[in-house]
Parts: sequence; C-alpha cells; structure tokens
Amino acid sequence: MNRTVTAAALLALALGASACGGDDGGGGGASSDELATKGPIKIWLSNNPEELAWGKAMVEAWNSKHPKEKVTAQEIPAGKSSEEVIGAAITAGNAPCLVYNTSPAAVPQFQKQGGLVALDDFPGGTKYIESRTGDAAGQYTSPDGKYYQMPWKMNPVMIFYNKDLLEKAGVDPENPPLSTYDDFLATSEKIVSSGAAQAAIWPAPTSEFFQSWFDFYPLYAAQSSGKQLVEDGKATFNDADGQAVANFWAEMYEKGYSQKEAYNGDSFADEKAAMSIVGPWAIAVYGDKVNWGAAPVPTESGVSAEETYTFSDAKNVAIYSACKAKGTAWSLLKFSTSKEQDGSLLEKTGQMPMRSDLEAAYPDYFSGHEDYTTFAAQAARTVEVPNVPNSIEIWQKFRDSYSDAVIFGKQPVDAALQTAADEVDQLAGQS
Repeated sequence: MNRTVTAAALLALALGASACGGDDGGGGGASSDELATKGPIKIWLSNNPEELAWGKAMVEAWNSKHPKEKVTAQEIPAGKSSEEVIGAAITAGNAPCLVYNTSPAAVPQFQKQGGLVALDDFPGGTKYIESRTGDAAGQYTSPDGKYYQMPWKMNPVMIFYNKDLLEKAGVDPENPPLSTYDDFLATSEKIVSSGAAQAAIWPAPTSEFFQSWFDFYPLYAAQSSGKQLVEDGKATFNDADGQAVANFWAEMYEKGYSQKEAYNGDSFADEKAAMSIVGPWAIAVYGDKVNWGAAPVPTESGVSAEETYTFSDAKNVAIYSACKAKGTAWSLLKFSTSKEQDGSLLEKTGQMPMRSDLEAAYPDYFSGHEDYTTFAAQAARTVEVPNVPNSIEIWQKFRDSYSDAVIFGKQPVDAALQTAADEVDQLAGQS
C-alpha cells in the first residue's frame, strides 16, 4: 500500500519537481499527430502480487489482439517510493507510457514537472472518464479543469474490528457501538480496561504526511459530509467539524485507547489492537486469520451507513509525456479500464474499480463475495486528496501540527489547526 515511504523522500520529490520540471501544466500540449501515434509501449505495474497477476493477464490479452502495438510490462523499479522513482524518470525523460500505481497526491507535482498528458486531449477522453467514473470523477481534475489521471481503483477505508477481542471485552461483537464518538470512546475503554487488547485502535503515530489519511481524514470526510482538506484554494479543516475530529483523536490518545508509540509490526494482526482503519484489501490479508467485522468510521453524533463518507485510498493511471506512442497508450488505458478488465481486477484483487455502477455491473461477484459488499456500498461515498499545488507539502504541514497537538499534546488542538490552516492556505495559493 506504499504507506511506509518516508515523508522526507516525497518532500524531496516535491521540491525537486519545482526546481527541475517545466511549469507548463502538463506534458507541454501534445499535437494531434502525437496523440494518435501507435506502436510498442512500456508500462509499469505495482509490485502487489495480485495486481501483478491482473496486469500480466491484461497485457497478454492486449498483445494477442495487437501484435504491432506490443506492450511490455514490469514492476515499478525499486526505490524509496514509487512516487520518487516516477518523479526521477520524468526528470530523466525516460518515464514509461503508463503507470498503474499513480498516487493522486503526487499528480500535482508530476504535472508541474511537465510529465503528464492531459487525457481530455484525446478524442472522447473527458466523456470516457466521466461516463465510467460518474460524479466522483470531478475530484480528480487539476486546477486547469483537465484530467491528468484516470480514476482507476480505490480502497474505501472503514473500521475493521476483531469480533473475538470485542467479545472478550464485553462488547457485542455482532453490533458493536461505534457510530458516535461517545460510543467509540466507551467501547475503547472496555477494550483497554478489560485487557482484551493493548489499544482499541492503533493508527501509526509517525510523522509521514500520508498517515493522516488513515486517522484524521476518513473521520473528517464523514463528519463534514464529504469535504476535502482544501477546497477553492483554502483549508477547510479549521472548522467545527475538523475540531471535533481532532479532539476525538486527542481524547483517544490522552486516555491511552490509542498508543503514542509506533508499533513494529501489524498491531491488528498481532491482536495488540482490536480495531484498524483499512480498505477491502484487508479481507484477503486478515480474512482467514481474524474473526472480523466492518463498520463505517464514526461521527460526532452518528450518521447512517448510507450517508457516511470516507477516504478513498485510490491509485490511478496516468499517461506520461515521454511516451512515443501516445495513441497506443490511450487505447490500452481504455482497454484496461473496460468493464471486462475492471471485473478481472475486482476478481483478482478485491479492490474496487472506480465505476459508478459497481455493484450492478458485477452482481455475480458480489453475490459470491458478500464480505465485499459493505466496501462496495461505501465506494459510492468517498473523498480524495485535493488536487492542488504543493499537495505533499500541504499534507506534511498538516501532519506536523496534528501530531504535536493531537498525538503528543504539545499544544492546544485549536491553535494547531489554525497554524496548519494558515500554512496550508499559503501553500495552496502558490503555483
């Protein structure tokens, strides 16, 4: 899931992009002839075993029908992070045509480097993206209104809980009270005081910018009914909703229901924590090892599951400007995000293709995999990271203030959110 990459590495990428890259807002505006060019191409895939299996099968299916447009696939080369490797390839001018693991948070920097092709420039590009993805597609436009990424797949995060540990703590394992902050705190108190687990839930308390996607951000999305961290160039989180979420987590840490020290391993798998914030990928990882249940993330006063928003944890696909056969790249992108290939991705990985008709499109899959239906329903209400300048730096500034106040109690929550909002406003206003 690329959650262990250091913040320093991606901050270096962000700064490097500003220093080295072009500032033309994309790939320099490819001509119609360039966009139509066909030929062999190279693509990069995630090193996730299930995704690799899907990618190899997809490429084989393509190559069997397009011998003059052969696709060669490989894993993203090793490095501190896939984002850093992609950024370096853009700078060197040798990026592949497609990367099936493009982080939405990195898109603004890749775009600033001149490394991405606007998908709208292909005939029917905008229509294809929006007809497949639906209303959620708008979250993936860049400030110039164009799509430099194809919304591909998501892992909408929810509360995963260990039924056996909840029962040990005297909590109803089939219907645990978790929907409101008061309920969640009371359940957490039972878990810890009973000794059922060391922590009720153990989000990583470390400083990497992306850690806020798995503690603050899902709850803020739910509490605010779908707000992003930044909207219209301004921070949103320094409001009553953001303060409620931050104060909830501060109480979790203050009372010891969440731990301030990083756990060297998987606290949920090791039964050191009774709950975790995860996406549907967790079903394959924990399914046979943990007697689990899933619930929406909590809100201050409680919201029905059908109205609860959460963080998408998406990975997308982009066409990179170094590609010499952009016409083939676009054709492959459409082929690989077709209904047939999306179904194959769902079957092989359990991750949710970003289709507006997900459950209706694959009724046989969901009738045979009922464990995934809760996540599929949640997929209709997700919030993405904002596509704004200095995206990674914005998340790092937020994380630093959040950590100081919420996790470690070094300053008041309200003051920390104000400081973060001021810094985020300045960064979001830069080009």
